[in-house]
Amino acid sequence: MKIERRKTRSSEVYVASLNDIMFFLLLFFLIVSTMVNPSVIKLLLPKAEHSEQTVSKQTINLTITKDLKYYLNDEEISPDKLEFRLKLAMRKAQETTVILRADSEITLQPVVDVIDLGNKLKIKVILATRKQ
Repeated sequence: MKIERRKTRSSEVYVASLNDIMFFLLLFFLIVSTMVNPSVIKLLLPKAEHSEQTVSKQTINLTITKDLKYYLNDEEISPDKLEFRLKLAMRKAQETTVILRADSEITLQPVVDVIDLGNKLKIKVILATRKQ
């Protein structure tokens, strides 16, 4: 009497196609991540050696470009409407902080004007910098 042995299954897993899938996923995320840009306003921030991250109840981003265009939270506004818009923002939260992102190529006067306006409205104004 002849007893047949069961054939053992192969325990190998073929992963050659998984390498292709992982490569395409990596390529996809690299391409998509270059398209995502949180700040669409081009400017060059001044450098600072000692800078720290600040957190506030309400944060307003104010950007001044090198051609002296003012952006309040990525919305272009005229400098004469800035005080009114900051007063509106103060009504929403008790503690308001303005992060001033000024291009390093502009003169100092627009920056001083914004800081002076912040002092007048009793708003904390912080100058954004980039690390060296």
